[in-house]
Amino acid sequence: MIQKRIHFKGDVQGVGFRYTACRIAGFFAITGYVKNVPDGSVECVVEGRAEEIDAFVERLQETMSGYIRQTTREQHPATGRWHSFGVAR
Repeated sequence: MIQKRIHFKGDVQGVGFRYTACRIAGFFAITGYVKNVPDGSVECVVEGRAEEIDAFVERLQETMSGYIRQTTREQHPATGRWHSFGVAR
């Protein structure tokens, strides 16, 4: 189990990005959150198996490709803090 902190930059706020991420997350065995960041980006923190996280991110990037200009990723050990995936404030 790992954690990935992903930042999506571009025109990613105000386009349903967070709710799309939640919908897509339902297809994968992952936990964590997605939230808007004051700098205009979206942060997504995801925990699970690397394959599940990568598949989730790939599908999210494909679905929202018209809005994403840059994606950055950091990997960390999983914390087990979340029991589901949702929108954080």
